[in-house]
Amino acid sequence: MSQRKTLYPSMDKMLEASAFAGRPALDLILEIQSLYLENDKPWVIGFSGGKDSTTVLSLIYVALTGLPEAKRHKHIYVISSDTLVETPMVVDMINDSIEAINRNAQDKKLPISAHVVYPAWNETFWVNLLGKGYPAPTQNFRWCTERMKIDPVSTFIKDKIARFGEVIVVLGARSQESSSRAQVIAKHKIEGSSLSRHSSLPGAFTYMPIEDWTFDEVWMYLLGAPAPWGGDHFELFELYKDSSAGECPLVIDTNTPSCGNSRFGCWTCTVVTKDRAIEGLIDSGEVWLKKLKSFRNKLFKTTLPENKNEYRNFKRRTGRIQYARGAIDNDNIAEIKTIPGPYLLEYRKQWLKELLTIEKNLIEEGRKIQLIHPEELHAIRKEWMFDPNEPDWSDELPKIYHSVYGEDLDWVEHDSGAFSQADADLIAELSAENGVPAELVMKLLELELSMDGLSRRKGLFNKIENLLKNDWGSKEDIQAAKAAATHTSDFKNKLKTELNTESSDLHLKSVYDEQLKALTKEYEALS
Repeated sequence: MSQRKTLYPSMDKMLEASAFAGRPALDLILEIQSLYLENDKPWVIGFSGGKDSTTVLSLIYVALTGLPEAKRHKHIYVISSDTLVETPMVVDMINDSIEAINRNAQDKKLPISAHVVYPAWNETFWVNLLGKGYPAPTQNFRWCTERMKIDPVSTFIKDKIARFGEVIVVLGARSQESSSRAQVIAKHKIEGSSLSRHSSLPGAFTYMPIEDWTFDEVWMYLLGAPAPWGGDHFELFELYKDSSAGECPLVIDTNTPSCGNSRFGCWTCTVVTKDRAIEGLIDSGEVWLKKLKSFRNKLFKTTLPENKNEYRNFKRRTGRIQYARGAIDNDNIAEIKTIPGPYLLEYRKQWLKELLTIEKNLIEEGRKIQLIHPEELHAIRKEWMFDPNEPDWSDELPKIYHSVYGEDLDWVEHDSGAFSQADADLIAELSAENGVPAELVMKLLELELSMDGLSRRKGLFNKIENLLKNDWGSKEDIQAAKAAATHTSDFKNKLKTELNTESSDLHLKSVYDEQLKALTKEYEALS
């Protein structure tokens, strides 16, 4: 790493001369060393690559370097969570830092190792949005945080808890960052200790060494001396300055505030109205990011209330229409609204092609970038093939990929199932002739295929019944059928009352059944 001139020639000189949050810097180093030597609990440092987590990692690195080799008795794990849709420059900077940390720690014989954790391939941003049709995240529906950030980090921490019994998670959280973060920090604090209880992981404690530091003190520390693992932090400073934004913290539970206030993080983030971070980078000269910004803005447009019905299916992934009762102006009027479901498959296909085209163009411009991974494409293909509302029997994804790149991936043959576009066309034709929804027939055939060859078809009839209970056909047809069913049910109840029947049979097929029961009772009475 290249190194520019800093205010102090070394970290030791700066620490000797500095104080942070009204406390001598060397005093904090001694606290870290004392806590490290106190027990055998391994440490896990959350490293997001931002200013706060970099400061914490640097402090611990310095403290550990100051201990004799014989006293470095337990391991420190540094984990960084990559959602696979992070801002590309941030990813490059984090990867460079992790490489330098691992190399330098090995040279200095420090028990530190840095790791990157990723979301499961079936839970990435693109598999959920393009594959399953999840709508782009909003303030009220941040499905991305848990799947892409909390789960990968929690899995890593749980693995260490299972192995060692307890762990200490070190975070770069600061009370000054937000009032909600200050409340979270105070809520879980252990009295008389520098540790706090983890809010959701039993066996995990949290340590926040810079919780009382100010924004300025963080930058004074980072820019005051070279990084302990080599290089400096001027690149990080330039990135912050260009983006005019903060960082995304490493999220370890649902109480940790996530991104959404123009912080550094996912370039796909639609939680904010305007992504000032990426706009700042574009203004600073990274004009190639305009392609990503445009695509992100297209996704954001779909979250606007007036556009939801255009882009999204009227049915949920359960196969049914879900209703929400709107505002009631008086006792006699209640507006009934439907809650839109996943994105329509036609838009998901269109967006995937656009995403792949952007990726290809950037690569041709000489940029080493990967916007979507092959593993995600395989997962998306499977989701499309067996979509609950719009099964893609034409197997479009390999065709879309080939149309962009002019080559094929190693597609798994059995993913395409036993059906083809010709089969789908035939079913559509027969559906129109017989008045049976094509999607229903397709899902029934898929069910039959999935049960084929089994010696026992346990639960087959229940699965068929569940499919038949789904809402099939157009929205108007479904609502008309529900209205007719309600009318019929009301009529039968009225008839039962008039005939004074005591029948508990709720599945009477017609009026004649009721009349027959009444006549039978009269005949039995006469007999």
